[in-house]
Amino acid sequence: MKCPFCAFADTKVIDSRLGKEGNNIRRRRECIQCERRFTTYERIEEILPLVVKKDGRREPFDRMKIIAGMQKACEKRPVSIETIEKIVDQLERQLQESGEKEIIASRIGEAVMDALHRVDEVAYVRFASVYRQFKDINEFMDELKELLARDDS
Repeated sequence: MKCPFCAFADTKVIDSRLGKEGNNIRRRRECIQCERRFTTYERIEEILPLVVKKDGRREPFDRMKIIAGMQKACEKRPVSIETIEKIVDQLERQLQESGEKEIIASRIGEAVMDALHRVDEVAYVRFASVYRQFKDINEFMDELKELLARDDS
């Protein structure tokens, strides 16, 4: 493992621990040259389906894109990064268990919106407004009315 401080190619592992969820290993490392310490995380590389975009392009599933979008929607809201990561972990697990080789991007977006709806309604509306690309205020208001109707029932 290359040192992030001096770029020396040799480091030693000082401590290894299982992550909280048991799906990764946290390693404390020390650079042989500069003796600075840093932490790395090791996780199993699981095969996830390709994401089929609206225009037909296919690209690898990217959890960081989903996390970034959710963080933007949850900005200044009482939603922790741990909550966001748990949602994405659960989504990844569902995708792996499905065994599908490809998944339509809209299914991922809908799953994220469902999860945000359960966690924070303001974040949900923010995400939906970007994801659904409302053409005008009326479409946005229709979404809000649906949200209120779901809450009343």
